[in-house]
Amino acid sequence: MEASLRVTLVFMNSPKHHLDILLNPGNRRAFSSHGRHWQTNRYVYPVVSRRSGGISIGVNLNPDKVCNFDCVYCCVDRKIAGGPSEVDLTILQSELVAMLKMVQSGDIYDFDPFSGVAPALRRINDIAFSGDGEPTTCPQFFPACRLAAAILQTFQLSEVKIVVITNATMLHRPAIENALSFLDQHNGEIWAKLDAGTEAYYRQVDRSTIPFQRILDNITACAIQRPIVIQTILLNLHGQPPAPTEIVAYIQRIGKFCAAGGHIKLIQIYSIARQTTEAYATALPPEALADLGKQVAAALPDIPVSIFP
Repeated sequence: MEASLRVTLVFMNSPKHHLDILLNPGNRRAFSSHGRHWQTNRYVYPVVSRRSGGISIGVNLNPDKVCNFDCVYCCVDRKIAGGPSEVDLTILQSELVAMLKMVQSGDIYDFDPFSGVAPALRRINDIAFSGDGEPTTCPQFFPACRLAAAILQTFQLSEVKIVVITNATMLHRPAIENALSFLDQHNGEIWAKLDAGTEAYYRQVDRSTIPFQRILDNITACAIQRPIVIQTILLNLHGQPPAPTEIVAYIQRIGKFCAAGGHIKLIQIYSIARQTTEAYATALPPEALADLGKQVAAALPDIPVSIFP
């Protein structure tokens, strides 16, 4: 297949269908409303996800806002104190059950901003572990995965994925490896973050004390065990996009994952859509984002690349 055919700017089968959905004001507002709070819930929140192409039921295992990354593009306001660090699985269970019932029944579409969502997006795509910190740092991560799988089984929703959106820092830990092996048997999918090709740029964007090499090693090991999705944000820093050498280094990193026997099923490339921690971190224009995405796809023709302006 030609490299250009591996690039998609859509998440629906029809480009026109996708364009109509994006241009709908209700859908645009729903896409940008990714707050991790829903009514009185402590852990569970719904979002309309461009990358999922439907309703994603988020699970925030880090209401304390503790994270081992300090990304310049993060939308979490850490100036305001978070909640308790320990996750109450009983409360999590009740919130997940209630949310699934609300989405299944359609009651959620009585609430703003979901009332404006197009019929094509009114489906449950996944339960996603994505919160105010790195979900795999939570001591209750594995029990929470088991809980989500059991609830989906009760609702007979075997087609609904359990997505782990992770910065890959903890994937080498035995408890996390066991959790991911469990998810392999329960329609799990790993979305591993890779925002840089070099250590220096990683320090600029993700601002973590964890060595970049650990991220690379963990992604490699994880991708050898199962097909994974790579999730990458491209942005302007002080008005400047990533240097061409950085994009080349990024492509080389992906190539090394594959050369080591890893299976990358998809690369998701996107830019900033919400308020950021640092004002100097701003979105790439859609045309620039598309050009960089096409460059990645041309260099990695065997991996599909989806671009989300």
